[in-house]
Amino acid sequence: MSTQPVRPSGRAPDQLRAVTLETGVNRYAEGSCLVGFGHTRVLVTATVEESLPAWLRNKGQGWVTGEYGMLPRATHTRGRREAASGKQSGRTQEIQRLIGRSLRAVVDLKALGERQITLDCDVIQADGGTRTAAITGAWVALAQACKYLREEGVLKADPILDQVAAISCGVHQGQAVLDLDYEEDSAAEADSNFVLTGNGQIVEIQATGEKRGFSRDEFDALFGLAEMGCAELFAMQKAALG
Repeated sequence: MSTQPVRPSGRAPDQLRAVTLETGVNRYAEGSCLVGFGHTRVLVTATVEESLPAWLRNKGQGWVTGEYGMLPRATHTRGRREAASGKQSGRTQEIQRLIGRSLRAVVDLKALGERQITLDCDVIQADGGTRTAAITGAWVALAQACKYLREEGVLKADPILDQVAAISCGVHQGQAVLDLDYEEDSAAEADSNFVLTGNGQIVEIQATGEKRGFSRDEFDALFGLAEMGCAELFAMQKAALG
């Protein structure tokens, strides 16, 4: 009788790491969330500004954007601060664009009015899945910021149309698995990130054959795991907001 490979963490193939979404962790920001996906930790703050980039002014809509960074000791060795080098890496730019796209997909920008909400996502500790953790926590912080605007009478209606969350999936030792940590991610044959909305729509899929190509059946298995994982994350987001 064949047995499934044991994951390094001992988790079942469809099992998330321990996920925590702690709100109200920054006393100054209009919204904040400390996200934990296993050993990965991301601090997300939402900042509301009554101003817009020049190219968006007087167009009757707002903007939601994301910024992303890793603290020097988020990994095993100290990384140089990108500010010290005077430029952001391509990886950083790609991830923060992904965060912005993911959140804008579920926001009515006209209902937001002519203001900007910036989601700052700072990785405190990285053990795989930092971008997916950032997106999942950023939605929570964004929801808090929009609630603040309604309570202050700035907005009459919630501009958030739906939830959005993200999760990684991969093929490790020939098996489709959910929510890769670094040990699995670094050895995976295929790696993917899924950004999904609460009503089941796809915002973005990033899927790469790392050591080989992967089949349609394997992709379908990864997508199924992502849908299952995001359903759990949506429930956790709601619970975090009370």
